[in-house]
Amino acid sequence: MYDEYENKMKKTVEVLQTGYSTIRAGRANAAVLDQIKVDYYGSPTPLNQIAGISVPDPRTLMITPWDATSLKLIEKAILSSDLGINPANDGRVIRLQFPQPTEERRKELIKQLQKQAEDSKVAIRNIRRDAVEKFKAQKKTGEITEDDLTVTEKDLQKLTDTYVEEINKVTKKKEAEVMEI
Repeated sequence: MYDEYENKMKKTVEVLQTGYSTIRAGRANAAVLDQIKVDYYGSPTPLNQIAGISVPDPRTLMITPWDATSLKLIEKAILSSDLGINPANDGRVIRLQFPQPTEERRKELIKQLQKQAEDSKVAIRNIRRDAVEKFKAQKKTGEITEDDLTVTEKDLQKLTDTYVEEINKVTKKKEAEVMEI
């Protein structure tokens, strides 16, 4: 009965986790490159489809293109992205050095994490509101009773609380990761 809403809530948490994985916390993480598209033969192609990405050490990402002619295109795409890191091109591979984040940068990242978490909590609450409205409409048409509606509202609130708590856990974990660097 609530599967549809629970799936939407679960999806909201997954989207948040995906968003968190792209936040650069000072440690090299290939996920920060997931959003970068390279203009490869006239079509925007995800970077990970035209190059291998490895992490030789905790602060470095190494991008090895499968087609050597795409090296300049990859470099251009990285420079035009909002990563804020200058790529080092040695003619065969591109290296990205991740600097140690400053205290100010860490606080900025924490604010960014908290904003994303709050947006996700709002999305969860909107899913609950839509579900409650649907069940209230069913009560009006006589499909469910007043008691059924009360039980349903309580169950939906429990579900909402569970997923809001999940968002809090995910956020706390990411905040700890950002602060430990």
